[in-house]
Order: sequence, then structure tokens, then C-alpha cells
Amino acid sequence: MAASSERWQSSRIHHQHRHPPIVNVNLEHQEHMRLGDRAADGFANAVGSWTFIVTQSIILAIWLALNVLAWIRHWDPYPFILLNLVLSFQAAYAAPIIMMSQNRQAAKDRLMAEQDYQINMKAEEELKAIMHHLETQDEMMIDILSRLEQQHHEMLAQLSAPDKPAAPA
Repeated sequence: MAASSERWQSSRIHHQHRHPPIVNVNLEHQEHMRLGDRAADGFANAVGSWTFIVTQSIILAIWLALNVLAWIRHWDPYPFILLNLVLSFQAAYAAPIIMMSQNRQAAKDRLMAEQDYQINMKAEEELKAIMHHLETQDEMMIDILSRLEQQHHEMLAQLSAPDKPAAPA
């Protein structure tokens, strides 16, 4: 009996983590951002907000009203060429800055996808270890059950065997 408990003890599974810890991609990405990167992201966040849209719409409405109604000297008469120039400059500088921010976000998304892949691989490894552990437990339980059945049959055989008469002396 001691040999079987030693065998079970030696076949016991000890869980091991053989993978690096999970890294927070957002913090990792933020640590490597330079001042220009942060400025581009801040600009993209500002330009892509309702506050910016409403503010720009109000400024454009005031610009148009002042030039159409001529309350102040016309600095940009009707075809609004100066306004077109200002908006073109704004678009010329805003578009590349927003694209820089989008490129950085795409790189961050790629890092996050890689991180997700690594987490999925770790989860698969953990599941395989759990399944192997459960299979080993099943094998041990079957082994214990078969030993108990064997002992039960031996005990029944001993109980049902006729008593042997004592040998004459």
C-alpha cells in the first residue's frame, strides 16, 4: 500500500507558470511617448470634439455675419477668399497631425492585439494544465476504485469460503 501512495505522490502535478507576466500595454505605450506625440494626441482629441465643432461654427457664423452685414469694414467680401485661405491652412496642418495620432493609435492597437494573443496562449496553456491535472485525478480515482473492488471481492471470498475443519492432532 505504501508503494502505491508513493507512486501517487510522485505522479502528483505541481502547477508551474512558464510565461512572463502580463504587461499593461496602455502604460507601456504612454511611457514611450515623446512631447510631440502627446501634443499630436491632445490636438487630435481637441479637434475631434463637439466643443471644437461648436466653437468653430460660432466663429465662422460671426465672420460671415460681420462681412455680409458690413458692421465693420469688409475685410473679406463675399466670396470669402480669406476665410477659405484660413480654413485651408487649418486643414493643411490639422490633417497630418491627426494622421500622426491615428498612426500611433494603430501601433498601440497592434500592441494590444499582440497582448491579446499572448493572453490567449497563456489561457490555453493553463487550460491544458488543468485538463491534464483532471485526467490524472481521474486515473487515480479509477485506480483507487479498482483496488477497493479487488479488496471487496477478496473480503467476500473470505467470508463465503467454508470453514476448513481443523486438522486432527
